[in-house]
Amino acid sequence: MTRFELDMRPVGHITADAIGSPGQRVFYIQAWQDDRPQPVTVIVEKIQLQSLAIGVEKRIAELELEKPELSQALADYDPELMRITPPVDPLFRSGEIGLGYDYEADLMVVMVKEIVAEDTEIGDSSVVRFWCTRTQIRRMARWSQEVVSRGRPICAQCGQPMDAGGHFCPKKNGHKN
Repeated sequence: MTRFELDMRPVGHITADAIGSPGQRVFYIQAWQDDRPQPVTVIVEKIQLQSLAIGVEKRIAELELEKPELSQALADYDPELMRITPPVDPLFRSGEIGLGYDYEADLMVVMVKEIVAEDTEIGDSSVVRFWCTRTQIRRMARWSQEVVSRGRPICAQCGQPMDAGGHFCPKKNGHKN
C-alpha cells in the first residue's frame, strides 16, 4: 500500500461505531469534511476506542481547568447522527491512535496511524489526522462509550466477555458459566 498522510482540518463531523453482532463486531472511526464527497473511515480495535474515549474526557477536563475562559465542550448527541454511514470503505486498520490539542486553533486532533507488517520499514505507514472541535470529539467519546457497552456481557468471575451461551470460565476451573 502506498504511504500517505491525510489531514482533515477541520472535520465537519466525526463519529465511531461498530458493525456486526457482539463478539464479531468491527469498530470504525469515520469523519466527513465539507469539501470531500465521501467520508474517511478507518478500522480501530475496541480497546483503542475505549482508551480514546477515556483520554478525550481526561484531556477536556484538564483543558477546562487550565483555560476556564474556553466555552464548555458539549456532550449531548443525537444517536441517529452518530451512526456511521455508507460507504464503509476503510482506508486502513489502525495500529496506533494519538490525541493532541492545538491551543491557538482550539482544535483537538485524533491521529490514527496504520498498522504495518513487522518487516516494513519504520515510517512506511499511512496516517490520518482528524482535527475536531472539543464538542465534536466529546460527543464522539460519549457515543463511543455507548457503542462499546452494547457488546457481550462481562463475566463477574474472570472479567472476560461471555457469549450468549456463557463461556468456559478459568476462575471456575473451566466450567461453563
